[in-house]
Amino acid sequence: MGKEFSIESVEVPQVETKHRRIVTAIPAPGSIATLETLRDVEPISMRGQPPVVWDRAEGVQVYDAHGNMWLDFSCGVLVTNAGHGTQAICNAIRDQVDSGLIHNYCFPSEERAELVSLLIEVAPDGLEKVFLLTTGSEATECAIKLARTHGIAKGGTEKIGIIGAERAFHGRTLASQMTGGIPGQKDWIVNLDPAIAQVPWPDGYWTEDTSFDLFLKTIEERGLGPDQIAGVMFETFQGVGPDFAPVEYIQQLREWCDANDVVLIFDEVQAGFGRTGKLWAFEHYNVKPDLICIGKGVTSSLPLSGVIGKTEIMDSYPPGSMTSTHTGNPLSCRAAIASIRSLIDDDLIGNAARLEPILLKAIEAIGQKHPNIIGRVSAKGLVGGLQVVEPGTKEPNHDIAFDIIKRAFHKGLLMFAPVGAWGQTVKLAPPLCITQEALEEGLEVLAGCVDETVHAMVT
Repeated sequence: MGKEFSIESVEVPQVETKHRRIVTAIPAPGSIATLETLRDVEPISMRGQPPVVWDRAEGVQVYDAHGNMWLDFSCGVLVTNAGHGTQAICNAIRDQVDSGLIHNYCFPSEERAELVSLLIEVAPDGLEKVFLLTTGSEATECAIKLARTHGIAKGGTEKIGIIGAERAFHGRTLASQMTGGIPGQKDWIVNLDPAIAQVPWPDGYWTEDTSFDLFLKTIEERGLGPDQIAGVMFETFQGVGPDFAPVEYIQQLREWCDANDVVLIFDEVQAGFGRTGKLWAFEHYNVKPDLICIGKGVTSSLPLSGVIGKTEIMDSYPPGSMTSTHTGNPLSCRAAIASIRSLIDDDLIGNAARLEPILLKAIEAIGQKHPNIIGRVSAKGLVGGLQVVEPGTKEPNHDIAFDIIKRAFHKGLLMFAPVGAWGQTVKLAPPLCITQEALEEGLEVLAGCVDETVHAMVT
């Protein structure tokens, strides 16, 4: 999975609208030297995104230094929920820099105290502790560690099993990739942990059986009984879609975890902080987890992640034994406080909910027009996806998805490279501050790009 975008400039039609501007060949000839430098000194794995050299970003637009402006449907991979360069966030970061305090390890700070208090305020009742980290992978890795530790405390060293889902993504570290379920990402591990297993994700498309009975049957087939399972880690929506589970399924899972002393972990790293039209995506299921993994949109800018959870689980380790070098970095804390307040006070979460029908209707229309290559569409709030398949089949097709995204890039609509278990998904994730006008323009461009891709396939 994965293809390299060419950095050879090609002539493309010029674009000039309120939200998009393309005035050079793409990539801009003036950016080639930078792109070549990056290719010379970075690993091949870093070549996977459309080759625009970001110069600045504001609101819902990304600019290069050569006069081009893209309407951003990527959010820098679902980070800038409150918008690029949001003034309140920039001011908070600037004020913190001016204070002279830009690092303090895990020595106490007012900034960290304010942020963790705010996170507990917006978290469900019963989740009373926060451990701050830097990346989403760190958060999921920490949650797995805490779940296992809690399991051992409850049932001894036999109760260490972790259940994830097929096609799930939780990061690129050891335990996060073992818990995830994307083909090929675990080949490097070789000696996989036999106590970590995956169950089918009940999306109704790739897995047609959406009953909770399938969960029970699968863990039995994996040789894991409830007394051997410490935790279940699910994305609240699978980012490869977005694909949600049925509400009843998740509610039954919650009941099963309660009955068997199993820690229920929701990975909200990309789903949280308003992306789905609710502050937390698990609110759509009307259940509460035991641990929440957060990241990405929490700051709309700087690196920050964390785990929010129940005291009895979070307090599993004594002083000094569970820390992180950049825990609660003051710059990131100030950015997070400003971002969360902006999302709530400026009603950006409500904006995501209100725009959901427009996003969903548009991509459903694309799917209905091109059912031969669009196997599934889905959206919730301001995250949506087109899952692309081999014509006339249910076989995922990365190349067609890649072509759609490349065409959009040339027209001033920016999305990240195809995602999904097989790289089949054209994913849409604009900042939550986007207007209806800008959203509709981007969706119109996307529809046109799909049309062009299909036309090119038959000519």
